[in-house]
Amino acid sequence: MNWRTITYVILLVSFTVVKALPRSYRDIEEKNSIAQRFSQLQENNFKAIAMIMFAQYVQGGTFGKAVKMAEDVTELAKRCAAAARDSPDCLKPLDRIFLDTICQEENLPRFTDCCAKKDPERNDCFLSLKNSSRGFISPFERPNAEAACKNHSQHQHSLTGYFIYEVSRRHPFLYAPTILSVAIRYDEMMKNCCGSAEDPTRNLEECFRRQAPKVVKPVKEDGLRQEHTCGILKKFGERTLKALKLVQISQKFPKADFVTVNKLVVDIANMHKDCCRGDMLDCMHDREEILHYVCANQDILSSKIKKCCEKPLLQRSECIVNAENDDKPADLSPHIREFIEDKGICERFAQEKDAHLARFLYEYSRRHPEFSAQMLLRIGKGYEDLLKECCKTGAPEDCCSRGEEELKKHIYETESVMKTSCDIYKEKGDYYFQNELLMSFTKKMPQLTSAELIKFTKQMTTIGSKCCQLNQHKLLPCAEENLDLVLGEICRRHLTDPINPGVCHCCSSSYALRRPCMGKLDIDESYVPLSLTPGLFTFHEDLCTTEEEKLQHKKQEMLITLIKYKPQITEEQLTSVTAAFTAMREQCCKEENREACFVREGPELIKRSEKMLSA
Repeated sequence: MNWRTITYVILLVSFTVVKALPRSYRDIEEKNSIAQRFSQLQENNFKAIAMIMFAQYVQGGTFGKAVKMAEDVTELAKRCAAAARDSPDCLKPLDRIFLDTICQEENLPRFTDCCAKKDPERNDCFLSLKNSSRGFISPFERPNAEAACKNHSQHQHSLTGYFIYEVSRRHPFLYAPTILSVAIRYDEMMKNCCGSAEDPTRNLEECFRRQAPKVVKPVKEDGLRQEHTCGILKKFGERTLKALKLVQISQKFPKADFVTVNKLVVDIANMHKDCCRGDMLDCMHDREEILHYVCANQDILSSKIKKCCEKPLLQRSECIVNAENDDKPADLSPHIREFIEDKGICERFAQEKDAHLARFLYEYSRRHPEFSAQMLLRIGKGYEDLLKECCKTGAPEDCCSRGEEELKKHIYETESVMKTSCDIYKEKGDYYFQNELLMSFTKKMPQLTSAELIKFTKQMTTIGSKCCQLNQHKLLPCAEENLDLVLGEICRRHLTDPINPGVCHCCSSSYALRRPCMGKLDIDESYVPLSLTPGLFTFHEDLCTTEEEKLQHKKQEMLITLIKYKPQITEEQLTSVTAAFTAMREQCCKEENREACFVREGPELIKRSEKMLSA
């Protein structure tokens, strides 16, 4: 079989692929042989998964090498399925066959050390070499639209296969069904844009520009969420990840009992451990089992996921994650005073520890869908600290009751922060709200580049536009949970290239407290401000552009440089400097020789600004 059938592979795979996946080393007893997998998946589906696996393991390999290895494994599978089931090669676990195939290839020196190891250490070694950092592989180069359509018309199916290979090797931890669903969208985009390429009124570049985000979106969103979850697991451990999942599942399925919720928590945490290690076979199988359990037990879990469970397997997971929280049970009491007032509470805490805390978190979360998961984790941490303090010998009798006042105070503070941010957003709008964030975050993290600061604050501004329009019951989950993704990205950036001690503390000390910790950061006192060199502030006629977006970007870059030069700048000083800059820009943009005006007036503006900043 050649790559002409790859499009049909993608369409078929959504229904059959995951159910047939093996359980890696743990499946040896179950005799999940390559022949059985080939028979269940069929040739096209089997080869598509093999292609993704090899591209994710051998990221630096060529497309041709990935195709060759996928074809070699597929040929072995065909022979095993046809007649040679008892051959030693056919009895190996499937992931061992994948690694053997890589190790038999020539000109792959990067894997020599791994290939010398025995399983399962060999697999762990291969997983450790997976690299998802940006820049490890050069970014996609967007082809000329006409050339892309010509290529598509001549090599349609192999082009889709090549797209799968390129996405897989750039995202070695990305869930395979996500890659396949992206490939479907890619193929649809190529057909839509290139189908009427002969139409003289059709603008190919515009068509690709409009449809490309639909293709890229799942890769970015799923990839970001997966990186985020893996970052939590790596930095804060399994206990924190389980607590987060306990909160999220309790909120989504408030009618489910604690035992059921806890089973899902354990299964999902185990799935993430496999996914984050890069064990794609186990990852996909884990996810399929969880989806099967959830859909088979809708009656005890949720009334809001029926339509999700009717969707093809490829779309089911995303649908359930995005489904509304189920309605709370009608007989659910509003309070859980037994966790504070019960006289045997300290004895239970001493005996059960995490199990007792988990039950508290479950009961509190299912009653409060209007709180963010991160806020509920902070409440859980506060409850744990309260018990540690109040269960000490000699603690006052009313010690636990004080916790209720602390809880009310924290809820009020969190809601106030979000309300204040939304009030500023509604008053100022996107551009000026982002500028407020730029001022704040440049002072907190001046080591970040202008591009990074603009990117992160742009993401935060988008959260404002998305969440501030929601009612009070949905505002907090929307705002803090999306903000947590951005802060997670900042912390991963810090791990790659340390920013400063304050950021290090917030990223390392507590996941639940990360957002309030970042909020309390002030000017980084360890930062040495930029020196006023001749090239620090330059002004040119491109400031007269009529494209508002470009002008705003230039202004924001200047704002960042100004704060890096003068971190202690006050609001009044900034207003004065901004007014002087605006006056100069208006003057020079009216003159015939704009560039000459900026060359003349720019240094004068800098001198005046220095005086303002020294006042």
